[in-house]
Amino acid sequence: MAARLSFLVVLALLAVLTAKADFDDQFEVIGDRDHIGYKDDGNGGQEFSLELDQESGSGFKSKNKYLFGEFSVRMKLVDGNSAGTVTSFYLTSGESSTHDEIDIEFMGNSSGQPYVMNTNVWASGDGKKEHQFYLWFDPSADFHTYKITWNPKNIIFEVDNVAVRTFKNYDDLPFPTSRPMEVHATLWDGSYWATQHGNVKIHWRHEPFVVSYRAYHANGCVHSKNSSRCPDGSDAWMHRELGDEELDTVAWTERNCLSYNYCADGWRFPKGFPGECGRK
Repeated sequence: MAARLSFLVVLALLAVLTAKADFDDQFEVIGDRDHIGYKDDGNGGQEFSLELDQESGSGFKSKNKYLFGEFSVRMKLVDGNSAGTVTSFYLTSGESSTHDEIDIEFMGNSSGQPYVMNTNVWASGDGKKEHQFYLWFDPSADFHTYKITWNPKNIIFEVDNVAVRTFKNYDDLPFPTSRPMEVHATLWDGSYWATQHGNVKIHWRHEPFVVSYRAYHANGCVHSKNSSRCPDGSDAWMHRELGDEELDTVAWTERNCLSYNYCADGWRFPKGFPGECGRK
């Protein structure tokens, strides 16, 4: 029995080391490495977890930079009282005043209250284009797939293969087309804004807060120096736009799940809505 237990311990350790090596092949650490966990997901893949406590948040970013692509991950969010926490999966070109960024962020809430999924697009430093949703399921109860497709025509946001939003490229308006971006995933303290406009803070007695990531997938044009190399089969997403059936799911989501639309926020835009609002 002791020999069998020792063998199982060795197997578990090898699984952790394999997961960590796989992580290090793809990503760089953001924040404290001690707040990142690694394990086999039980289906031949890897699972990474991020922790948040009073000492530190955590995150990772892709070693590759991309200029267009499709990017997805399965996530299981912080359960219980997640108020004040922000969990993210996004692309960004950096932190300059002219940066590009494509966001999926989850703003935690008090126990029993739903998460808010925030989607946003920044182009040449121009942001404030949020659509926020209450999802049709509890994203902390199990893993669900979140996907961003980014091409020269549009940006598509999907949840479990259901299109929930599209952001189109109009010739006369800013759109991210020239700045390569890294993929980021983070868990951090957003108490100052995340939950009910910052009125509900993190309750640290519930720490550590943990979010898990599985099945990360990046199929994009890898940018190096002054050129990008696109993988075989990239035509499947490079020219993708939503058809009528998918536009119907976007319309359904807007009717049933949309909790905030920047194109309806006259207080925020007293001088007129951004140029893309109202266009088809």
